[in-house]
Amino acid sequence: MVQGGAGGEAGGSNMGSHMEVAKLAIFNGEAGKVGSFITACRLFVRMKMRGNTVEEQVQWMLSYVQGGLANVWKENIMEELEAGEVEYESVEEFLTSLRKKSGRGEEESVKAAELRKLEQGEKLMEEFVQEFKRAVRGRGYEGRPLMEEFKRGINGGIWRKLMEAENPLSSIEQWYRRAMALDRNWRESRREEERLRKKEVGGRRKTEPATTPSVAEKATIASAGNNRTCSDGGSQEDEYSSVERIGIRSRTEYGGSS
Repeated sequence: MVQGGAGGEAGGSNMGSHMEVAKLAIFNGEAGKVGSFITACRLFVRMKMRGNTVEEQVQWMLSYVQGGLANVWKENIMEELEAGEVEYESVEEFLTSLRKKSGRGEEESVKAAELRKLEQGEKLMEEFVQEFKRAVRGRGYEGRPLMEEFKRGINGGIWRKLMEAENPLSSIEQWYRRAMALDRNWRESRREEERLRKKEVGGRRKTEPATTPSVAEKATIASAGNNRTCSDGGSQEDEYSSVERIGIRSRTEYGGSS
């Protein structure tokens, strides 16, 4: 590990050591905040830590890196520094690596957000499993976190069936296989129900008796009859008169009074 000073000015002025400098804000790895964090680090190092080694300056800056994925990165850097696996010639070299890491962190955050938007919906389970595998490839998901992401994306009915299974699923491959099997069974059951429903409806149509005409249908039939009478040269009044004459004749013939 390099033990040289960060300022590059041996025996430089220590005037800055007597000045008050604002403390750094905690940096959690968020890409949008890396620029301001790096600027604050540079300012503090130049004013307060000119006489310290690069290693000391880097460790001091790492003490302000906290939270989320930033913690993992910090722990890795600390282990590498202690094991002598990494050396920084200057603070700027360290800050450059920090900026690159934050950029990758932002990319990972975008990918994680895209993964959380992935849902089965109307897709076949086989199709969703393939999409899910592509989405998590190279993301570092494994074990329980991977299974939790898969459970979050599948439809609720299948999720409940799998959660209620007598033998709990212990691997992502088991989740894939059981979910696809349940989805196939469910779709086959739906198709069979639809087939039986259509068959039942068709049977009812064949056995149902002719229905009695409705009031509207009767009115339509009467109207059609009237139209035919009128087209033959008569009228509704003539028809009513004919009916009345027939009734009178019938009463006379059978001994009725007029």
